[in-house]
Amino acid sequence: MELHDVWFVLIAVLWTGYFFLEGFDFGVGILTKLLARDRPERRVLINTIGPVWDGNEVWLLTAGGVTFAAFPEWYATLFSGFYLPLLVILVCLIVRGVAFEYRAKRPEENWQRNWETAIFWTSLIPAFLWGVAFGNIVRGVKIDQHFEYTGNLLDLLNPYALLGGLVTLTLFTFHGAVFTALKTVGDIRVRARKTALWVGLVTAVLASSFLLWTQAHSGDGKSLVALVVAVVALVAALAANQRGREGWSFALSGLTIVAAVAMLFLSLFPNVMPSTLNEEWSLTVTNASSSPYTLKIMTWCAAIATPIVMLYQGWTYWVFRKRIGTQHIAEAVH
Repeated sequence: MELHDVWFVLIAVLWTGYFFLEGFDFGVGILTKLLARDRPERRVLINTIGPVWDGNEVWLLTAGGVTFAAFPEWYATLFSGFYLPLLVILVCLIVRGVAFEYRAKRPEENWQRNWETAIFWTSLIPAFLWGVAFGNIVRGVKIDQHFEYTGNLLDLLNPYALLGGLVTLTLFTFHGAVFTALKTVGDIRVRARKTALWVGLVTAVLASSFLLWTQAHSGDGKSLVALVVAVVALVAALAANQRGREGWSFALSGLTIVAAVAMLFLSLFPNVMPSTLNEEWSLTVTNASSSPYTLKIMTWCAAIATPIVMLYQGWTYWVFRKRIGTQHIAEAVH
């Protein structure tokens, strides 16, 4: 296996980790409006992800940086062609981070309500747009012989990509509902399981349709295996949720995300960004990659830094592993 193939796999791993981790905290952010009934319950939901949300975003920064270094042509075409939706995602992530930090700085109800509304929308919009973006990457876009995107915004809003956006939106919400059930106690835990059921059923219909469409468009035997794993894991996650096995349900909903992202990258390889104008103009792992020397240096750096980062983030989740409820919120206690 060549180094550019290795780094394609590593980028796939980084995006998988990002969607697994950021997926549930996007879902929790969405549930602050769909599940929480009052301010203490919204605080419970926000507190479940409070210690980890910023660490989860590191995976996105790493994936973007690695793409820039390992596949500069891919990075340039992607970020120039998808400039507006990626800018919207970036603005949402900035506002979302500010909302988490500033929400509790003042006690006024309007102040806190406005920041909570910001958390909801800045969780929902990126959850949808990431699916649209990856749907277009897999489907292919208008790339000319100079590896430049020649389409417009409306070209990105095609039925396949919009379906992909609905899949990531519902899947992340389901993942977040299961995480909420895993991390809370009391009535909110019970309602989170009920919410996970109906959101999961909608997700199953949308995800099955999207993955089957992907398989028919550009799949092979390996992607078919990933498709089957994703669908079976989602059904099993729903069954575990119904039995109150939140740990198993969360692990299986995470496996659904892992298998679905793996299927997208398996369908994409060896392309990194197909051209719908001419197959010969597609960006591939070969023509979009950096020099072998650059990839070699990156491999050594990744071998040293990656285990340290993963150990630290794992330790963070271990420290904040306990369940919480409204009784742990100061205003609720007093």
